[in-house]
Amino acid sequence: MNNERKSKKVPLTGMTKSEFEQMCVDYDEPEFRGRQLFHWIYAQKERDIQEMDNLPKKFRETLMKKYRVPSLEIAESSTSPSLKTTKYLFKISTGEKIESVLMEDGGRITVCLSTQVGCALGCTFCATAKMGFQKNLTVGEIVDQFLQLQNASKHRVTNVVFMGMGEPFLNYDRVIKAAELLNHSEGVHLGSGKITISTAGVVSKIIRFADEGWKFKLAISLNGTNDKNRSEIMPINKKHSINDLISAACYYHDKSKSFITFEYVLIRDVTDSMTDARRLKILLKDIPCKVNVIPYNSFDDSYQRPDKNRITKFLDELNSASFTVTVRWSRGTDINAGCGQLSVMGGSVT
Repeated sequence: MNNERKSKKVPLTGMTKSEFEQMCVDYDEPEFRGRQLFHWIYAQKERDIQEMDNLPKKFRETLMKKYRVPSLEIAESSTSPSLKTTKYLFKISTGEKIESVLMEDGGRITVCLSTQVGCALGCTFCATAKMGFQKNLTVGEIVDQFLQLQNASKHRVTNVVFMGMGEPFLNYDRVIKAAELLNHSEGVHLGSGKITISTAGVVSKIIRFADEGWKFKLAISLNGTNDKNRSEIMPINKKHSINDLISAACYYHDKSKSFITFEYVLIRDVTDSMTDARRLKILLKDIPCKVNVIPYNSFDDSYQRPDKNRITKFLDELNSASFTVTVRWSRGTDINAGCGQLSVMGGSVT
């Protein structure tokens, strides 16, 4: 019964500074109380309204009757044997589940955030696709993943990637608002260059992202070098062809003057041929960019990772490319926390 009452309270996480200010005015409190609330939640990362001790006690009691801070509840967590990666299972108040990941790499602490429950795009090499699409996350549900992972981390989070469950650009407005909250100088204050939003290639949103002038980094999941092979593993390519995607990427660079990161998953006998490597060099030769080559992380028997010799040959072929090439060996694959492995089958928590 207590949990039921708690779930009916309105989460404060996800509200902007101006929304907090207006809420306080509505309660006949000075506008500056809203700025105090904003600071408590995003800068101090306080989870308990009662502990916000520069707010009048009566006002805190009023807030506690209707509001709560968290949007999510941690249901489970699992840490890799290396202790460098922890995967968190969150429960939403409506019962659905999502996963997020906290990763440590030297002085770099990265959180990978989900933006949807499941995904509608159906990429055949991605575990999240097996869930289908269930719902978009709210701004609060997106931001609260960060706040809870930051509280769980021994160190300050340095980077955020919107690369968890879901397609961020199919929840565009909420993802952008969440990124703004993470970037806000009076809150979390994470630099825009430390926030990366990934897309499987929603062309119209790439163009909108460019037109709106956002300084957050853009990553595009390419994973194919012609329409035939990309369409087989990424159905979105049937709607947004590689030519359309590359044109949108060029438009983005022309408008923003920012580098793009292209993600390229190496799947044995699917995307790892020398022909693919040569086509990749030609495809991206005119775009200032970086290519992250990601050896495939398996979650069932559908596909396999190429052996190290094959990976080395692919990379050797890219030595003469006009763009920078890096290899991203996903962390946490032993706990299914690697790129493409996030999935919560069954949907809701009972």
